[in-house]
Amino acid sequence: MPESGGGWQAIGYTLRKAREVGPGRLWKAMTSRNACKTCALGMGGQSGGMRNEAGHFPEVCKKSLQAMTADMQGAINPQLFKDLSIDQLKSLTSRELESLGRLTVPIVYEKGSSHYREATWEEALEASASAIKATSPERLFFYASGRSSNEAGFLLQLFARALGTNHVSNCSYYCHQASGVGLKDALGTGTATIDLSDLEQSDLVILIGGNPASNHPRLMTTLVNLRERGGHVIVVNPVKETGLVNFRVPSKMKSLFFGSEIASVYIQPKIGGDIAFLCGVAKHVLESGAHDQSFLDQSTEGFEAVRSYLDELAWGEIEAASGVTGPEIERAAQLFSTAKKAVIAWTMGVTHHVHGVENVHWIANLALLRGMVGRPGAGLLPIRGHSNVQGMGSTGVSPQLAKAAVEGLAALGVEVPQFRGHDTIAAVEAADRSELDTGFCLGGNLFGATPDADFAGRALGKVKTLVYLSTTLNTGHVHGLAERTIVLPVLARDEDPQATTQESMFSYVRLSEGGPRRHDGPRAEVDVLCDIADLSLGSQGALDWSSLKDHDAVRALIPVLVPNLASIQNIGQTKREFVIPGRILHTPEFETPSGKAVMHADPIPVQAPLGHRQVMMMTVRSEGQFNTVVYEEEDIYRGQERRDVILLNERDMARFGLEPDSWVKVENGTGSLEFVLARPFDIAEGCALMYYPEANVLVPRTADPRSKTPAYKAVIVTLSPSKRRPV
Repeated sequence: MPESGGGWQAIGYTLRKAREVGPGRLWKAMTSRNACKTCALGMGGQSGGMRNEAGHFPEVCKKSLQAMTADMQGAINPQLFKDLSIDQLKSLTSRELESLGRLTVPIVYEKGSSHYREATWEEALEASASAIKATSPERLFFYASGRSSNEAGFLLQLFARALGTNHVSNCSYYCHQASGVGLKDALGTGTATIDLSDLEQSDLVILIGGNPASNHPRLMTTLVNLRERGGHVIVVNPVKETGLVNFRVPSKMKSLFFGSEIASVYIQPKIGGDIAFLCGVAKHVLESGAHDQSFLDQSTEGFEAVRSYLDELAWGEIEAASGVTGPEIERAAQLFSTAKKAVIAWTMGVTHHVHGVENVHWIANLALLRGMVGRPGAGLLPIRGHSNVQGMGSTGVSPQLAKAAVEGLAALGVEVPQFRGHDTIAAVEAADRSELDTGFCLGGNLFGATPDADFAGRALGKVKTLVYLSTTLNTGHVHGLAERTIVLPVLARDEDPQATTQESMFSYVRLSEGGPRRHDGPRAEVDVLCDIADLSLGSQGALDWSSLKDHDAVRALIPVLVPNLASIQNIGQTKREFVIPGRILHTPEFETPSGKAVMHADPIPVQAPLGHRQVMMMTVRSEGQFNTVVYEEEDIYRGQERRDVILLNERDMARFGLEPDSWVKVENGTGSLEFVLARPFDIAEGCALMYYPEANVLVPRTADPRSKTPAYKAVIVTLSPSKRRPV
């Protein structure tokens, strides 16, 4: 296992990818004026590829290269669908399916067939529209990935509302929806309160439940810069992640050669112990008098309830529930208490719990205690995953629309349906009850992202028609088959003949200029959506689907439903990228009913005790993947060359009588995996780590009751020795 993240291995990987696709081709693609296709940290746009909104160059990482080179693959040979049956395709891994190449022709599977077959665009579009027209609105559902553009996402939800359905959701329900709900409760906004410049001014970052060294590598430059200017980083994660201990930034010579320390303090709570840890830090802040009483009096409500709860909370309970010792909590609290500009950032280690919203409440509580919200250089940062997942929410890809959007639709002659729309997991459960007939997926991998993989495959199999828009094959196209499955090949962002927009996690809207297509056959997402909408509904009034193939026409409609996106209307002409107004909080003014931030005295959750041979398992992504897409089998930073592993604390290995690389069966009431290699790792005792999405077979559909985000990070599993070795 390497001693640092990044560095020479990242440079070597870049060179290998350049050789695969051609150095000149890769340079041209990476420097084009298009937003990055991977994480929502964001780069590219009108400043040019490999630049962030501050203009810093070079901004590039392994994730960017992986997504770009995947889109630069050759086309799938049409003969493949004749040669490989569905069963043979099911035997391929996520990486193998992705590596087959780009989809260039529509393909269709029909129940009873052994193979996919090619179809013409005319047939595929007619079949998609016919299925939609034949389905009542209550039995239709729409799903979107964060890799698509604002224009495509807006049209998807507009199409759905025009059809009369609210069953519209996006991938955020499987990642950061708990952040949106919790922040809305506390601050009246569901997004980050800071922009990139705030992060660059901070003198403390508390990073909870995330591993940006693998999943958001360009954020590591910011953390290295913070440490170099004398600031501190507190990492809170049950797993000791190499890249969060030390990282080598390739663009900084000193860092590249000698490495850069990231964590000033590394806290390893047990899984689910975040609220207890945060309560401990907050209790120290109050006891030391480091809280900002003036700010609390003037700009918050609910403080006295929080104070009362913390006063009565015993230190023994805090330590037992968090798995963190008192001195460790005190050290973190001291750094927070003396910080002048603190940012608290988090990823899905916070949201993937049944108490995900409460986790976010306590993050907000802690920041508010010291007045670290509503001022420059300080605030809250949910580190979003996909490059435009926040844009999907902003443009209305959600079961419930804001009042302004409802009024805007009425002005367009569209009456919003009254029935409650399904969130993502609810839609799949409705499919399992045979309540949904037709589904439409704009990118993503709904099967691969859904917990309880056996259930997900069964549920999607009960749908009559599923339409997928995609650039490549994924596991959903072979395991998430409906009675009829139609896969439509679409262009990547940097191949679109028209400009598109994307929104970063800092609420910064970029303009991607598109570019030349790499293959004949695929079509732009907006064109496909408009063709199917026109065939399904016909054009009438403001919804002239043929004219909406013009992205400027789409952007002219967006502010009718989403007023705070008014600047998007002319971005095609002005090329002027912008921060969405009202999102960044540099003054303590909050969009809550009282105008004050709201603190919540949520109690420490009671966790179920672990039984004999049980551990609390969390699913994670590897350094060689992005979301459900696996680009490389190895996970370099964790020293793993394969994915069929469970990583355990050494004391748990000894307790279970396991030697390194023992074959074990991992099971619970949801599912089982027969042959898994048990390996020791630096992780909190009683906890374990397995790779997503392969371990989804073990993840129950238990979700946070308010955000509907499944608890991928808190899964109780039982280990037993495998009775025989795998063949």
